[in-house]
Amino acid sequence: MFETAMLYVSDHGESLGENGLYLHGLPYFLAPDAQKHVPFVLWFGRNFDQQSLSDIQQKRAQRLSHDNIFSTLLGLFEIQTAAYDPKMDILDHTHPGHW
Repeated sequence: MFETAMLYVSDHGESLGENGLYLHGLPYFLAPDAQKHVPFVLWFGRNFDQQSLSDIQQKRAQRLSHDNIFSTLLGLFEIQTAAYDPKMDILDHTHPGHW
């Protein structure tokens, strides 16, 4: 039995015609939300621990950034290294509310 998961995150936002803008390069202070917020999708197969999935649902409204990706992937692949920071791992349920 395998645990399957998918993580997708875009590298940048994009204006797709909102207010006549078709680009992603405005300076941050001028950029609309569509250029500052990026899609982040996690999908888990049926063999994933259901309690962990429930814990993750509670984090959906929290602000995350690309900074969370590194430790989240290390945790997901169960890689043990000093570079891993459980506070940055969005799947680590031992640190709820950190974000």
